[in-house]
Amino acid sequence: MLGFLSNKHLILCMMRGLALVPLWDDGQGTVTGMLTASDFVLILRKLQRNIRVLGHEELEMHSVSAWKEAKLQYYGGADVAGMQRRPLVHVKDSDNLRDVALTIIQNEISSVPIFKSSMDISGIPLLNLATLPGILKFLCSKLQEQPEGYPILRNQISSIPIGTWSQHTGRASTRQLRTSGLSAPLITCLDFLLEDRISSIPIVDDNGSLLDVYSLSDIMALAENDVYACIELEQLTVENALELQYQVNGRRQCHTCLSTSTLLEVLDQLSVPGVRRLVVIEPMTR
Repeated sequence: MLGFLSNKHLILCMMRGLALVPLWDDGQGTVTGMLTASDFVLILRKLQRNIRVLGHEELEMHSVSAWKEAKLQYYGGADVAGMQRRPLVHVKDSDNLRDVALTIIQNEISSVPIFKSSMDISGIPLLNLATLPGILKFLCSKLQEQPEGYPILRNQISSIPIGTWSQHTGRASTRQLRTSGLSAPLITCLDFLLEDRISSIPIVDDNGSLLDVYSLSDIMALAENDVYACIELEQLTVENALELQYQVNGRRQCHTCLSTSTLLEVLDQLSVPGVRRLVVIEPMTR
């Protein structure tokens, strides 16, 4: 009965590496939503506002279904992207790969649940999750068999009008690249992620050199040993948050590509499990 999980159980599920948690509604007898890291960010912000009013244990026993309703009421009047209720986005096992990929891209989501085309005796429609990396991995295996048939694959990524680019590149883009410094408040970084509906933000030094990437999923490090209940979110810096992330999961390597990398090389990198994004960097000059 996922609809009645407490916030504590949601946190534990996501700490175990689940990027998405299906929300089962007993009343409707189906999956009615998906809980993500962005939900935890919103829960965390609401907990921080109420921590002085309600006890820690009482806050953690709030159910996910109650949180969903409270979130809708709390943000319902604000013009915040993605805060309005919408039907669950899903695909069927009979859908073709192109339509599945377009569903993910057009709805700006990282994955989409796959439902059975016909219900069986179990009554549970969810089969699996389709992700862009999984689709890219399949496509790359096919493209590499006949790369000569797709000349665009040999183009440098900097010459193709996709992605989000920084202002200094001079590329025309409807979306400019957001960056943050280590000393910036984490709350500001989280606001950028939610407002722009992006999953990560590059962390750079004063010279604009890449130091790390802070992702929505990194917020789960605050759930380790209930750290979120012992800190003031407004006083936490990006550097503090990264240190907590390192303590929980260890140091990590940023996934990057060069501005001279070909589209096929980029697609190949993005098809690797765990690689959800690439930061485009300039080749080093001597």
